[in-house]
Amino acid sequence: MSDDAEQPDTRRMPTLDKTPDATDGRSDSAPDPAATDEGDHGRSGRFWSARRVPAAVVALVLLAAAGLLLYDVVAVRAHHPAMAWRRWLARELATRHLDNPWVLAAAALAVVLGIWLIVLALTPGLRQVLPMRPTAPDLRAGLDRAAAALVLRDRAMEVAGVQSVRMKVGRRKAKAHAVSHFRELDEVRADLDVALGEGLRQLGLAHRLGLTVHVRRPKKG
Repeated sequence: MSDDAEQPDTRRMPTLDKTPDATDGRSDSAPDPAATDEGDHGRSGRFWSARRVPAAVVALVLLAAAGLLLYDVVAVRAHHPAMAWRRWLARELATRHLDNPWVLAAAALAVVLGIWLIVLALTPGLRQVLPMRPTAPDLRAGLDRAAAALVLRDRAMEVAGVQSVRMKVGRRKAKAHAVSHFRELDEVRADLDVALGEGLRQLGLAHRLGLTVHVRRPKKG
């Protein structure tokens, strides 16, 4: 009996700090100061991609080129004739000038490939994962954009008058295109702003997304 009497008190204790009181005047729907963008201090950047496919392609190409060149060099050292492609390349490099269109095209292609590799090395990637607020010093979490759109869509469908919703969540903004079959469009839009704004806050993202809401009537016919 004593354990049963104490159990309700232990279950209610975590929620007592979030209920409205006379000291702070906040309710459960009030934004948490730690949940704002100013509370992360830029500590939650995007997740870095492993870039496995570009790294594997570059490694295979370099390995094949180095192996072929090494084989040809060893063959020449063993008093065998050089491969046809190497003789052709040496002849072309000796006869073509730097202003030749083929030389300029090859140089431009090398520059483009080099810039592409540098961009891949310096950018994080994983654009589909939104970083979440850190809750511990050594813990990082992310939320897939498709999953975030699904959660927000469910929140929008709870608004009275909403028939269907199409959500799109980007890196900086969430867009909602809703169809309302009754109620005034302005009222539905206002309720969607509140519901989706609260939904964005509860996602726990490191950077608060902007919100755009469009409401229209269903098409006739």
